This record gives sequence, structure tokens and C-alpha cells, in this order.
Amino acid sequence: MSKVCDLEIARTGLREKDARRVGLRFETVTIESTSRAGYYPGAAPMTVKMLAEVRTGRLLGVQIVGREGAAKRVDIAAVALTARMTVEEMTALDLGYAPPFSPVWDPVLVAARKAASKVRSG
Repeated sequence: MSKVCDLEIARTGLREKDARRVGLRFETVTIESTSRAGYYPGAAPMTVKMLAEVRTGRLLGVQIVGREGAAKRVDIAAVALTARMTVEEMTALDLGYAPPFSPVWDPVLVAARKAASKVRSG
């Protein structure tokens, strides 16, 4: 996790080059969202990139870039990695919601849903 001026950058688990190096077959998804409810003052763009193993759907890694509140979301992915969760299992996580802190669907959950769909169809 790092911060450069007001830009937050965080990652946990494997990057694409790490997964390739160890011979994993994986799917990657990238989503664009906001740090809080879009209508709430201070909502800022956020990008979440997620890697999931093709055969199992197991979460392999997450990278997040955005403004205030973006980097700390990597903790969700770190817990999921530690628990060896699949992206499908992640879609059932019940994360807190309030407009000043998150959109209705947290960006990490949106990425997990997209990754689960891609792993199922791929």
C-alpha cells in the first residue's frame, strides 16, 4: 500500500506476471467505480484489477488505484486470499455500506462478480 500525493495504490497476492511465472491459468478483470456513492460529495474514481484461477475460481490477486478510501479496500482481498476464497464466494461477502464510505456495491465486490462470471464462462 502506498500514497503519492492524493493517489492511493495497493495490491495483495499475485500480479499477472507472477501468475504466469508459476504457470497458473487465470482470468483478469478490471472495473472502474467510485470511492463512495456517486452522488455523495468527494466521490472519486477507483480502479480494481482482480486475478482468478481458471479451473477453480480461486482469487489470486488484487490491485487497486484511486483516491481517498481506495487503498484500504485491499484488506478485503487480503482476507479472501488468506481464507483461500473463490471469487464466487467473495460475491456473498456482506460489506458495510454508507454513502460517505462506499457505493451500494463495493468496488471489490463488483470486480469479484465480474471475475466469477468470466471464470464460469471461460
